[in-house]
Amino acid sequence: MDFIKLKVNVSSYDELVQLMMSCTKCKLYTTRRRVVPGEGPLDAKIMIIGEAPGEKEDEEGRPFVGAAGQLLTKLLNNVGIRRGDVYITNVVKCRPPNNRDPEPDEIEACKPYLVTQILMIKPRVIVCLGRHSAREVLTMAGYPEKAVSNISSIRGKVFNVRLGDVNVKVLPTYHPAAALYNPRLRSIIEDDLRKVRAILDEDKGGGDILSYL
Repeated sequence: MDFIKLKVNVSSYDELVQLMMSCTKCKLYTTRRRVVPGEGPLDAKIMIIGEAPGEKEDEEGRPFVGAAGQLLTKLLNNVGIRRGDVYITNVVKCRPPNNRDPEPDEIEACKPYLVTQILMIKPRVIVCLGRHSAREVLTMAGYPEKAVSNISSIRGKVFNVRLGDVNVKVLPTYHPAAALYNPRLRSIIEDDLRKVRAILDEDKGGGDILSYL
């Protein structure tokens, strides 16, 4: 797959957001309240990609503002990463009804938006939350779908990939929503996020991540 050919032809991030806000490419537009494009610095070193907005996100038009988002913010803080320094989005930009899994046609409809976000932001690290996010990002990087579909077997591993003209380390981990129901996953996610900080600290020659995010 030619990653760059999936890019949306826009001249600015604001134009990309406007396209997402008015999108009718899949059936989710008929049930959404608000589109959830993503938020964070456009020069963020860390990009976090979830699966799809939930009820609270659908209400506010912002990613990860519900219970799972609050847990994510806490886990980021625990490892010394400010949420405000991270760009956060989802594979699918509109909430699937009843929080069901996003369907293949919905993922495909949103894929050009995600590709364009990655190419614009050029993160050093992408954290994939959950199996849908990990599968989509890593298959776009050329990994066979069967090899990256089981989140338990790939979480915590660092994949060095090239997405278009972006060289990036991809780290899959569990979705924080899963940790709401299985508290033992919280320490696992936190350990994985600690690896993200270590990667960027190493890039900076051991300097503090917070000094350059």
